[in-house]
Amino acid sequence: MSNYPLSYKLSWLPRFLKPSLGGDASGFAPMAGTLMEPPPERTVRLAFIGDISAVANGSTPDCDPAIKALLGAADLVIGNCESPVVDRPSAVLGTKLGTHHAMSERFLAEALAAVGIAREKLVLSLANNHVLDQGVAGFEETVAALKRLGTRTIGLAADGPVQAVEAGPLSVGFAAFTLWRNADEDLFAGRVSMDSDPTGWQRDGLDLLCAVPHWDWEFRHFPRAATRALARRLAGQGVGLIAGHHAHVIQPVERIGGTVVAYGLGDFLGTAFARQPWPGRIGGIFAVDVSADEGTRGAIASYRLHPFVRLRHGDHERLVPVGALAGAMRGKVEGRLRAVFP
Repeated sequence: MSNYPLSYKLSWLPRFLKPSLGGDASGFAPMAGTLMEPPPERTVRLAFIGDISAVANGSTPDCDPAIKALLGAADLVIGNCESPVVDRPSAVLGTKLGTHHAMSERFLAEALAAVGIAREKLVLSLANNHVLDQGVAGFEETVAALKRLGTRTIGLAADGPVQAVEAGPLSVGFAAFTLWRNADEDLFAGRVSMDSDPTGWQRDGLDLLCAVPHWDWEFRHFPRAATRALARRLAGQGVGLIAGHHAHVIQPVERIGGTVVAYGLGDFLGTAFARQPWPGRIGGIFAVDVSADEGTRGAIASYRLHPFVRLRHGDHERLVPVGALAGAMRGKVEGRLRAVFP
């Protein structure tokens, strides 16, 4: 069974229908920031995206060229694989109702091509609440499918809490973990990382340690106090960059010393119902430039959150930068972004 508290379960539908702006909005950082002046001569760009799923897409999504160019220019793209990658879902009824996620290998491959992400530059976390929606067999099929696609995975318990990935001249360690489960703990144990304690994380040989947590509560724009406390603990243990998932709405950025935290990037491809209220259609691409200069290797030089909106287009979604929106929709989205970012 899941580990969600009852109050959370009861609030899921109301918050889905009307994402909340309640909570502590103090102490957050702007949408973009520079941490090193003058900037380093050499940098590596990491682009973090939100949750990826086929739930809201009957066919390959469309993507604005500006978003495609942004993702194509990154040295690494890091996201969360919110749906098991299976050809035949085993949880047939739950998949039809949307409570159990699934996407085909073909859909994922075509979606990546459509948005300009090269498979060899992609890193996907499997540490999330939906990864066992299609059972143990579906989990194993997902791991095999991503290996066939040439996509690196993080968040697997068998690989240890930290996986090192080469990004240009830098060695970046990714620690992906989930605080939430949609199934019994014994199914997750030994398969999916649930290790949120950084004291035992391996750091040797790494230029930068990044955490990719599946945390916080869904459809709330401002993180809970417990989530912010965990971010401070991670930063205090040497984690230099944190990019979170699970909220399905855009959440703010915080700077904790030299550590930069993006609490939630929303969905990259819709993970809830196809007809979702507009605040849940706002996502973000978190582009982070990391110094590759001697003396400052692995330090965050600058960051920028690039917001976009997923619009319905027939039986699939179209990813559009906020600046390309028109009329009332643009006004609503810009107003929501002003409310979340100082």
